[in-house]
Amino acid sequence: MIDPCSLEPKRLLNIEEALASIKSAIQPVADVEQVALVHALGRVLAEVLVSPINLPYDQNSAMDGYAISSKDIDADKPFALTIAGTSWAGKPYQGELASGQCVRIFTGAVLPDGADSVIIQEQVVSNGRSATFPADCAVFQNVREAGEDIRAGGSICASQKKLTPVDLGLLASAGISDVPVFRKVNIAFFSTGDELTEIGQPLGRGKIYDSNRYTLAGLLNDPCFNVVDLGAIPDDRRLLENTLKDAAQTADMIITTGGVSVGEADYIKEILAKNGEVNFWKISIKPGKPLAFGKIGQSYFFGLPGNPVSAIVTFQRLVAPALMQLSGRVIAKPLRVLAVCTNSLKKAPGRQEFQRGILTQDSDGSFFVDLAGSQGAHILNSMIRSNCFIVLSKECSGVNQGENVWVEPFNVWL
Repeated sequence: MIDPCSLEPKRLLNIEEALASIKSAIQPVADVEQVALVHALGRVLAEVLVSPINLPYDQNSAMDGYAISSKDIDADKPFALTIAGTSWAGKPYQGELASGQCVRIFTGAVLPDGADSVIIQEQVVSNGRSATFPADCAVFQNVREAGEDIRAGGSICASQKKLTPVDLGLLASAGISDVPVFRKVNIAFFSTGDELTEIGQPLGRGKIYDSNRYTLAGLLNDPCFNVVDLGAIPDDRRLLENTLKDAAQTADMIITTGGVSVGEADYIKEILAKNGEVNFWKISIKPGKPLAFGKIGQSYFFGLPGNPVSAIVTFQRLVAPALMQLSGRVIAKPLRVLAVCTNSLKKAPGRQEFQRGILTQDSDGSFFVDLAGSQGAHILNSMIRSNCFIVLSKECSGVNQGENVWVEPFNVWL
């Protein structure tokens, strides 16, 4: 698409081209630190972790019942065995199972030496001294083999993985108390504009409350990030330049909202070109066309649009993957599913659009999406009510009710 707002006939990047440009420019953080497992949730592993032990550690029972040797089974008729003792979880039976014996066993308890099968208690009749088993007992059942989950020396967690609660449980089961993770990414952000007023202050004529900083703070709430809120900066070229240069001394990434359009008071592109580099400025999407990406000093820079929904769309589709890469994660893509559109949608060809939608699923598993309301880039109410983006290609000239459309559920990455 050619930018109609530019005096130069320059083609705007589509989102795939913008993402490729970002990917080629960003180098992940390299510093590694050891953190205790209890503090590792959400951090990114810096290396492959292997299990020092078998998981499970011992051969154990998967059910409550009686541990026997398959050699003692009479396949044609019921049989009885003497109960030699009990194996509890954490208190194994001491000794080897002799011929003609069985051991009462509970879930998770170590299988006695000589036993190879567990018969569930519902199939057994016991008087406390002996146990009677039915004919045709299934052997080699209800037994968890040592190492059947992970063998000692086997990979337990991949590098570049963002640790989940399940990962922590698996690592703890292997006795791993601390893990190597990439250091946190340092991020500075601020809003720009003379019209911005801090919440808690009276609102004057022509002013608006600064909502974008609170949205960004929420979007950046992640264990992988150290985040500094630099506040709202007026449309003052020198102050903006000094703020950016100061932030670049310590930040790995700087994110701003506002000031990247074509107005006379929009200085971000000019400052970036003077003190760093501009990889691109404006992309062919709606909402979110005025987006800047580049560097200032050693800091990566994203200048997001000032309209609230535009800022959210560009963050989720462009900044979020960049932060994944910068923090050392494997870059994921948002999940896309086909859904039946319950509305007719208006769209002009030229830019890829991300319209706000409400995704539902019926009892048959079919997906449906309804337009969430007004699609103005300044309207947060429809953003709040939505749970997905309806993704319309640049060639699309509208959607009829009942047609299939691609949707991206919020916060689902693959």
